[in-house]
Amino acid sequence: MDDKHRYFDAEKLFRLKDEHCGYRFCPRCGTALAAAELDGHTRLSCPDGECGFVYYQNPVPAAGVVIVEDDRVLLVKRAHPPRIGWWCLPAGFMEWREHPTQTAIREVGEETGLQVELTSFFEVYSGTDDPRANAVLILYLAKRVGGVLRAADDALDVRFFGFEELPDKIAFAAHRQALADYNRRFRA
Repeated sequence: MDDKHRYFDAEKLFRLKDEHCGYRFCPRCGTALAAAELDGHTRLSCPDGECGFVYYQNPVPAAGVVIVEDDRVLLVKRAHPPRIGWWCLPAGFMEWREHPTQTAIREVGEETGLQVELTSFFEVYSGTDDPRANAVLILYLAKRVGGVLRAADDALDVRFFGFEELPDKIAFAAHRQALADYNRRFRA
């Protein structure tokens, strides 16, 4: 791993996810958080009765696209952890005040250099195999409307693959499932 990624420790991040993402103190008042049974779940909460903060460990929303041209699907080779060098659909985490459709369009541009038009909603997936966060991945079908296909900011490579020649190393289970679902729904 190169110098800029030397501090990325997937095992540590997975452990932190299981330990309330490392939260130990109330972000409102600074009191040490305590485990408590709330709503049928063990949650961290602030024991200060006046504060009342509860840490809800919720998934992070993400969005992306499935682009198919001439029966070939567009994949991106990851340039950043986790799983550098593995392939995935163009997708990423939502920014604050961003709609999922905006995220999908932005991410495909950042990763592939393409401008796209979303043609329809595809599916929603739950992703738990990313050490950074559990994700709710919202995928859209899209078509190219401009730009030049190139590996951009977040990619080592970008290319179209036939469904019978997909790479072995697809980075995330949700992406593998989306590819299988597309194959079953539109190609079977």
